[in-house]
Amino acid sequence: MLSGISSWWSASPTPAAPAKPFDPTDPKQNPLNPKGLKPCCACPETKSARDDCFLKTDSSEADEKCRELVQRHIACMRGYGFKV
Repeated sequence: MLSGISSWWSASPTPAAPAKPFDPTDPKQNPLNPKGLKPCCACPETKSARDDCFLKTDSSEADEKCRELVQRHIACMRGYGFKV
């Protein structure tokens, strides 16, 4: 009877340290990004082409006209291991 009660006060096993969340900018965790680029600095060519398209195109037509550039930028970002 006392063994059941004493187990309430006994030290419980310590929980394992939580796994480190995935960081796509950490080259040790993400071999697709060996330079450790942050999302703002990855894929500058596709990013600038996408941005220029949206800035130079009428907003009512931009979604359709810039779709291919957006898709290229998304593919580039995913190539670096970013979840887009």
